[in-house]
Amino acid sequence: MTASERPPDTRRRKRVGEEPMVPRATFDSYYGRPVIKAPGWSARDIAGYFFLGGLAGAGSVLAAGAHLTGRRTTATAMKVSSLATITLSAAALVNDLGRPERFLNMLRVVKPTSPMSMGSWLISAYAPCAGAAALCAATGRLPRAGAAATGAAAVLGPPLAAYTAVLAADTAVPAWHGAHRELPYVFVASATAAASGMALVLAPAHETGPARCAAVLAAAGEISAMAAAERRLGMVAETYREGRAGRLMRASRVLMTAGAAGAALYGRRSRTVAVGSGAMLLAGSACTRFGIFAAGIASAEDPAYTVRPQRAAKDREALRGAAVVHDGEG
Repeated sequence: MTASERPPDTRRRKRVGEEPMVPRATFDSYYGRPVIKAPGWSARDIAGYFFLGGLAGAGSVLAAGAHLTGRRTTATAMKVSSLATITLSAAALVNDLGRPERFLNMLRVVKPTSPMSMGSWLISAYAPCAGAAALCAATGRLPRAGAAATGAAAVLGPPLAAYTAVLAADTAVPAWHGAHRELPYVFVASATAAASGMALVLAPAHETGPARCAAVLAAAGEISAMAAAERRLGMVAETYREGRAGRLMRASRVLMTAGAAGAALYGRRSRTVAVGSGAMLLAGSACTRFGIFAAGIASAEDPAYTVRPQRAAKDREALRGAAVVHDGEG
C-alpha cells in the first residue's frame, strides 16, 4: 500500500509523530477514593501520646541540668512532672491499642527497623528511671541512686522526644513522610518548648534562667523547622495551612512566639508573667502535635496529595533523564 492509499487518519498520525492521540488522564484515584488508608489512630490518644512523651523526655533533660546546678526546687518539680507525663503518655498509647497486653506483646522482640518496637522499649526503659528519680527527689532518700536515675532519664529523654517523629514519618502518609527530614527537629524543639514552659509554671522565677533561654531557642527552632518542612512538601504543605490543621498550626506559632517573648522579657521580674508564658508554651507545643496529626490525616484522605506529588516527581525524573541524554549526544 502506497502512502497515498493509506487512510487519512493514518497519514495524520504519521505527520503528528509523538503527539498522543488520547488526552492525558487527570484522575486522582479510582472513584476519587483515597489511594492509601489513613491511620486508624485516635487524635486524642496518639497526638496526646506524642505531646506528653516529648514533654516527659525533654523535662528529664531540664531536670538533670537543674540537679547539676543546684536548682533543687526546679529539679524536683521537673522530675515529678516527667513521671506524671510519661505515665499519661503510656496510658494514652495503651488506650489507643485497646488492650494493655498489646503493648506487652511489642516487647517480645527487639526490632531496630521498627520505630514502634524501639519506642516501646524506650518507654519501658525510661519510665522506671523517671519514676526512681522523682521518688528519690520527693522523699529526699537515696540521693546517689536518685542522681543515677536522673542521669539515665536525661540520656533516654531526647530519643523519647524524637522517636515519635520517626514513627509518623515511617508511614506512607504524605504530610508526614514528605517531611521525614525536618519532623524530628520539629518534635524535639516542640518538646523542649513544652518542658521549658512546665519549668516556668512550676519553678520559682529566680531558678528559671536556663528554662527561659531554652524556651526562646526552642520556639525559634520549631517555627524554623516547620517552615523548612512546608517548603519541602510543596503542594502537600496545604494540609498544614488549611482546615483544622491550619488553625492549630497558626495558633501554635502565635502561642510559641508570645510565650517565648514573655519568658525572655518579663519571666524573671514577674511570677505571673512567667506562669502565663509557660502555659502558652505548653499550649503551643500541644497545638503543634495535634496540628501535625490533623494534617497527616487530611493528606491521607485526599488522593490528590498522594498521586500528584508522585506524578510530579516522575515528570522531574523524566526531564532529568532527557537532559542527560541530550548532554551525552552533544
